[in-house]
Amino acid sequence: MAKVNDEYPGKPLSDAKLKALATQQYEETAVESHDFPTELVELPSKGKLYPEGHPLRSGTIEMKYMTAKEEDILTNQSYIKQGIVLDKLFKALIMTKVNYNDILLCDKNAIMIAARILGYGKDYTIKVTSPAGDEIEHVVDLTDLKDKEIDWSLISEGETTFPFILPTSKKQVKIKLLTQGEQNKIDAEIKSLAKLKKEAGLTTLLKYVIVELEGDTDKTKIRKFVDTNLLAIDSRAIRTFLKQVTPEIDLSLDIPDGESGENFRSELTIGLDFFWPDSTI
Repeated sequence: MAKVNDEYPGKPLSDAKLKALATQQYEETAVESHDFPTELVELPSKGKLYPEGHPLRSGTIEMKYMTAKEEDILTNQSYIKQGIVLDKLFKALIMTKVNYNDILLCDKNAIMIAARILGYGKDYTIKVTSPAGDEIEHVVDLTDLKDKEIDWSLISEGETTFPFILPTSKKQVKIKLLTQGEQNKIDAEIKSLAKLKKEAGLTTLLKYVIVELEGDTDKTKIRKFVDTNLLAIDSRAIRTFLKQVTPEIDLSLDIPDGESGENFRSELTIGLDFFWPDSTI
């Protein structure tokens, strides 16, 4: 087999150029080897929350159609027991070269909806209860789901942190939108606390959401503040503000009532059959 430099007579290439060449050739080969269809999925963040140069800065992510190989992931009992089966599926379907843990949680619902469409189609049948108490079966066209309207004027390009003054204590904090990697850490911490018979889901979340307190980024001080001094009214204000600045898929639906003929609002509830359509559970 010829060495890389054999194709480039003269002065040998530097290690950096060899690495760049090898990366280019690998990427070209990877693209050529894709013999399956893909789609560009629009992200609720529109890419605005990612820094310049980030793979998702364009506001889209490339995903491939699900194959039988990905269905194997969905039936992997080990993944199911560990609670990681959907993350394994999404990683397998994402074609954009991006660190999965860097993806913002606000974009994850869009990835989930796209994965369902690319796997089992756009129609999803749900059962909801009408205002009159009747059970109604309704087919949702998942491609009709829109992004939630938010106040984009509060968002700075490439930034996921926001200055915020707690309304009651008047303390100045910075809060952030979380990534998949940070959510993994939260889940692990909550799981560890559960083994100690401690329920601290909300406070654990807030310890990651708050990244600065009165100009101080010391995590130990922030954690102590959340555990001992964060007022409930201020905690609620943080969560309310985050809703205002979090771009995400709007899962609310207008469903026609068979009796009155008028629409009523309901939330899309994703059940087991979303990715396991043949399940009878």
